[in-house]
Amino acid sequence: MHNLGTVFSFEVVRTLKKKAFWAMALALPVLMVGVLGIVFLSNRATEDAVKNMEKQQFSAIVMDESGLVNGQMITALGFDEASDKAASIDSVKAGKRDAFIYYPSDLSKGAEVYANNVGIFNNGRYSAVAKLLIEQSVTSSVDTNIKTVISGGLTIRPTTFQDGEVYDPLMHMIAPGLFLVLFYFLIAMFGNQAVTSTTEEKENRVIEMLLTTVQARTVIIGKILALIVLALIQAALLITPALIGYFTLRDKLSLPSVDLSSIPLDPARIGIALVIFAASFMLFMGLLVAIGAAVPAAKDASGAISVVMLALFAPLYAVSLFISSPGSGIVQFLSYFPFTSPIPLLLRNAAGTIMWYEVLIATAILVITAIFVIRTAVNVFQHGALEYSRRLSVKEIFGRK
Repeated sequence: MHNLGTVFSFEVVRTLKKKAFWAMALALPVLMVGVLGIVFLSNRATEDAVKNMEKQQFSAIVMDESGLVNGQMITALGFDEASDKAASIDSVKAGKRDAFIYYPSDLSKGAEVYANNVGIFNNGRYSAVAKLLIEQSVTSSVDTNIKTVISGGLTIRPTTFQDGEVYDPLMHMIAPGLFLVLFYFLIAMFGNQAVTSTTEEKENRVIEMLLTTVQARTVIIGKILALIVLALIQAALLITPALIGYFTLRDKLSLPSVDLSSIPLDPARIGIALVIFAASFMLFMGLLVAIGAAVPAAKDASGAISVVMLALFAPLYAVSLFISSPGSGIVQFLSYFPFTSPIPLLLRNAAGTIMWYEVLIATAILVITAIFVIRTAVNVFQHGALEYSRRLSVKEIFGRK
């Protein structure tokens, strides 16, 4: 293992020199910045257009059969009242008025607006005024509290307690939940790199010289450690621009304000999340490296990678069960089966729906499986490194010590 540092540094430096790594690592942050920029410009343009539309005035006739519209409001807007629907519509058609607003006696049928076209965006001003006129007419004669309830403006501020202290479940999910988000992005974005890092030497025929000086175990462990460091670098490249963009554009984009100091830091949950994250990441990196070692070229591993990713992300389809029914059979199976357990365990830990003994059992299974997979990856690499034209069979992989 004295060559471990050499293998590790070689893998890290070689990958960092590749333009493809930086292109993939920076593509998402650049895309995020572009999307935020487009949203900002779009929101500003829309706000300007709405302000200009509010300044526009138009002539209109109002006919109210419901008896709910305030006549003084109609006069204040400079509109006229009418009693003949057909004549009012003809007046709009002839261009004598810009719009005709009709409120039937049964408002469940909906109000009607007849208006001259002024563009797809500006046409909305007629319906907006029609709705605003009837709403203000009705609410002006209604008690403020009743108006708040009817309009849906009533806010509920719940306060929950645990062990006699104020407890916010959603806030407690943030810190441990970050490990779930990080794991998802790293596996989704770094899975292909884990496979190609093993197959490159085979495709370039340098594996023969490599194995004459370095043990297979050293190569595999060095590659996995290098992948972990590269994944962390990629995570930093992803998170840093997002944080910078949030704090610099938060006010301009009307993003919700988050007080980082108010986020609870539960050492137990964070520690459990860290252990699950580390074991899960080692397991799947080892599995992907083993797949890369068992095939002659990276393109031959696509089928196996698809199965691995499907098993890993399949629990997302049952995500609501992890919170609502943590004791159900399907949740228990997905939590204990090592190739599906990372996401259920990380999510249940963040939500606080997992018991301590479940954590111990599931984490032990994860760690043991990760060790077994890495040892298998070493075995596969040792016996499949020189196979340039075929993939190893299951019997060859598990039939040798």
